[in-house]
Amino acid sequence: MKFCLSMRPSSLVSWLLATSALLACAATMAQSIVMASTTSTEQSGLFPYLLPEFKKASGIEIKVVALGTGQAIDMARRGDADVLFVHDQAAEEKFVAEGFSLKRWPVMYNDFVLVGPAADPAQIKGHDIVLALKKIANSNTAFISRGDKSGTHAAELRFWKMAGLDSAKGSGYQSCGCGMGPALNIAASSGAYVLTDRGTWLNFRNRADLGVLVEGDGRLFNQYGVMVVNSAKFPHAKAADAQKFVDWIVSPAGQGVIASYKIGGEQLFFPNAGK
Repeated sequence: MKFCLSMRPSSLVSWLLATSALLACAATMAQSIVMASTTSTEQSGLFPYLLPEFKKASGIEIKVVALGTGQAIDMARRGDADVLFVHDQAAEEKFVAEGFSLKRWPVMYNDFVLVGPAADPAQIKGHDIVLALKKIANSNTAFISRGDKSGTHAAELRFWKMAGLDSAKGSGYQSCGCGMGPALNIAASSGAYVLTDRGTWLNFRNRADLGVLVEGDGRLFNQYGVMVVNSAKFPHAKAADAQKFVDWIVSPAGQGVIASYKIGGEQLFFPNAGK
């Protein structure tokens, strides 16, 4: 206090202004968190619609790093994210069991669809994902796999296993090691089949002659979950602010925003927190 009082008025004002600026900067930095999430939530357009509403309600900005689900989980395992929002329930439950988060909250769901060229060379159109993959493999028709450890890739591998073809997918099978948007672009340009989440498909504009050929199979259900990174493992994690996001997104307010997101009048995600 003696130091402040001994300063000249002009110096005191400058010091106070500088201190206020530093405090304001620190407060701003404290009001942002990092979310590791999937390319499907980003490329569907959900986050640009959802996250500004959370910021209005909380003042907290969320910086999204969109990766395949496996890569997003790996990022959170390293402590490089505060919150995780992905869609591979088995991997999510393992993440919690290993202590990287204390709890997983279900948030919303949509479904996977198998899209392909209008001519449908493998004749897969219908409601049976396993039968469709068998026809693709047996006819050696072009199929694009994301091959990126994403939730969609994990689901695709489960379906091949159900078909008994996890090691014999046909000579037309190609792995791009890429996100959902690029995989769809490759399929559109090459006339190949590809598995996609419906949200990204509805927001995808470069379809060429691709269309939805297999849908409505209960095995195509696609659940999303959210987890706060455990600050006991990573003390720098902003668990309190991350929990505010979780509390909001599973609340009636957050669930209502999810339900209201539509493209061409069609709802992309269906909230189911607490179910």
